[in-house]
Amino acid sequence: MSGPMWMPDAPPTLARLLAWHPQPVPVEPVACALLLAAYALAVVRLRRRGDRWPIGRCVAWLLGVASISAVTCTGVGGYGMELFSVHMVQHMVLSMLSPILLLLGAPVTLALRTLPSARRGRRGPRELLVRFLGSRVARVVSSPLFSLPLFIASLYGLYFTPLFDWLMRSWWGHEFMLVHFLAVGMLFFWPVMGIDPAPHRPGHLIRMLELFLGMPFHAFFGIDVMMSSGLITTYYAHPPAAWHYDVLADQKTGGGIAWAFSEIPTLLVLLALLAQWSASEARTARRSDRRAERDQDAELSAYNAYLDRLAHQGQPPAA
Repeated sequence: MSGPMWMPDAPPTLARLLAWHPQPVPVEPVACALLLAAYALAVVRLRRRGDRWPIGRCVAWLLGVASISAVTCTGVGGYGMELFSVHMVQHMVLSMLSPILLLLGAPVTLALRTLPSARRGRRGPRELLVRFLGSRVARVVSSPLFSLPLFIASLYGLYFTPLFDWLMRSWWGHEFMLVHFLAVGMLFFWPVMGIDPAPHRPGHLIRMLELFLGMPFHAFFGIDVMMSSGLITTYYAHPPAAWHYDVLADQKTGGGIAWAFSEIPTLLVLLALLAQWSASEARTARRSDRRAERDQDAELSAYNAYLDRLAHQGQPPAA
């Protein structure tokens, strides 16, 4: 298949962007339905067992899948093949917003709590997941030395090289690009969010530093695109003539979207990290209080025992 089944025949409007977008192979609708069904079944299984699962995590997962569907299953997907600005909306949502919402749903934790354990001597899905989380591969891909360069390369290495035009030559290349955006975002934010188990789990301050290290590169990319005096890709050089679109202006709009979009995801992650930090400090304080109470009880018990011994010996307690 050399191109999408449906191409827009009129300039984008809100109604057309939100309309259903038919595809040669319904990859995104099927994938989104499977993500929702698998998560829902896991939550139902957990609750039937008598365990609780936070409703906020369910809402976050639902919003994450909805954000994927909104930029792939609607007219945004079709117009993303014609206009650089709309494509950049797809890129930003899939790499900067959807991963954060999905990770707030704690899918790995849910899987570890619901997947059945295999019989002794065998390996089931749960054992394979546990083995992966402790593997060298997981340590490498969750390290900022890997995820941060990959995150940056997904911007500069894609749009400032012929790779983008080559991938956009086919529908499958475009689909691969969308999956790549989501995967890179998941790898980058996975250790930073700190909700699901990960081999690389630094303290809260280090995770904030990792977050802020990536954002300037993202902003600089948007500024570079906005200030570019020529087209950075050839694919979007010839939109439908009847639309009367200025392709360079549209490219600058896409750069502005990339520059401005990082603010919202950064704020979401920062709020999540601050909430985790506060909860961690509260748990530490409670543990300290319980330990202090146990120490006081032990001291009181020892003193009472000392008084009992003195009473039996008929001696007054020491001053």
